[in-house]
Amino acid sequence: MPASDDAGATGALARKKPRAGRNLPVAVAVGVGLLLVVGASLFFRPEPFVLLATCAVGAALWELSQALRRRGINLPLLPLLVGTVGILVSSYYSGPEALFVSFMLTVAGLVVWRVIDGSGVPAVRDAAAGTFAAAYLPFMAGFVMLMLAQEDGRIKVLLFILLAVANDVGGYVAGVFFGRHPLAPTVSPKKSWEGLAGSFVLATAVGVVGAVYGLGASPLLGLALGVIAPLTATVGDLAESMIKRDLELKDMGSLLPGHGGILDRLDSMLLTAPFVYLFLSAVA
Repeated sequence: MPASDDAGATGALARKKPRAGRNLPVAVAVGVGLLLVVGASLFFRPEPFVLLATCAVGAALWELSQALRRRGINLPLLPLLVGTVGILVSSYYSGPEALFVSFMLTVAGLVVWRVIDGSGVPAVRDAAAGTFAAAYLPFMAGFVMLMLAQEDGRIKVLLFILLAVANDVGGYVAGVFFGRHPLAPTVSPKKSWEGLAGSFVLATAVGVVGAVYGLGASPLLGLALGVIAPLTATVGDLAESMIKRDLELKDMGSLLPGHGGILDRLDSMLLTAPFVYLFLSAVA
């Protein structure tokens, strides 16, 4: 091969690598493993999934606390973790009112905790960050618990998770092979409009199959879910990207090889959960 061709091939590979971004075999293996764990937790009874979700949100809170330390912000982690258990468990067993009340109690508890602690930087900043963390993670995750408590709740939660997976996989594949036009270059340079289209296509297919064969509902429900999920998931993903960019981080953690941290997997799901819950509550 001529030197110019070899250089051109090397340049093409260098240009292509950033699109893929991660170690694909490792990412696929970890992703499939996570999906199997989630499926197993939903198989017999819903309670194992509640425990799994609580552990995942707790780990994500820990990652967020470590990331915010880069800016001198100290999350009141202990009251947040206690509040996470209260929010998720009470949401599953007692409904929307319990979700709201337990969230407010968590915020009150972390503010009091931080004021009593009184160490380091002004307490107001840490308390505000803690309130954001409580709203961003356990409160949003509480809508998944509300979904789980509904009739056919395990199927709805599984469909919700598969929609999130379809959004990621469809966007990744379409972005790698067809991505040409950046979606939000200043926030997440690798995201493209072509990738978003791929998310819509695969999420719609999953939504239709899940609605018809999982819930016995109209295909129109699946079409609507296939539109809602990628929109909210993309906003959630871009929101976390803005946080990471401000903190000068590539990933929120390294607990999931090939994916980054727990929060890097939950970011798109967190904002999607309340919309899917409200939509399924009104229609399904």
